[in-house]
Amino acid sequence: MKILLIIPAYNEAENIINVVENLKSKCPGMDYIIVNDGSDDNTAEICRQKAYPLLDLPINLGLAGAFQAGVRYAAQNGYDAVLQFDGDGQHEPKYIKTMLERMEKDDLDVVIGSRFCEKQKPHTLRMFGSTLISFVIRLTTGKKISDPTSGMRLFNSCMINEFTRNINCTPEPDTISYFLRCGANIAEVQVEMHERTAGTSYLNLGRSVRYMLNMFISILFVQFFRPRRILCR
Repeated sequence: MKILLIIPAYNEAENIINVVENLKSKCPGMDYIIVNDGSDDNTAEICRQKAYPLLDLPINLGLAGAFQAGVRYAAQNGYDAVLQFDGDGQHEPKYIKTMLERMEKDDLDVVIGSRFCEKQKPHTLRMFGSTLISFVIRLTTGKKISDPTSGMRLFNSCMINEFTRNINCTPEPDTISYFLRCGANIAEVQVEMHERTAGTSYLNLGRSVRYMLNMFISILFVQFFRPRRILCR
């Protein structure tokens, strides 16, 4: 399976070298592309100096736009699968092999790197939002996704096709919910994630609350009534 890691990066100058070098040391030879999402800092300059594979977007498109740009690159270059991988150092490369093996073993469309499929979710305000999203996904699809906000997701060629042909498909929980309703085979594997050690997350408290509300409304009202499509298999 030919896989491409897509690393969206917005103002990750303090993290991007550690992320890439950690990836290269633990997964030597694995293809990756950094999508600089219109950063205000020198993220793109660092990538050029280090000769890291780079898509440099002229404006900030947000996670969805950056990821879709990476998926289009993957489709144009014949990749069989893409892995969404954060540029802030939270994701651990050692789990990539496990996710790939699970996809191939069970013929899955999506594999989510989950913090909570084998561990208890902490009782925090942030995790309350995640629990709420898990609840509405189960309510509307009948399927349990323990870590719907995980940003470490592996998509097969069928899902690559969906992302390239449908602008409404985004790397977010509401699209995962929609894929489930369309019959996609989705599973989770247990992973560990690190806390951000440098830089500032885009999601402050206010944005986090709006994000959770938007996902709740989209899953419960928008995606639920959206016509189902037959996914390629």
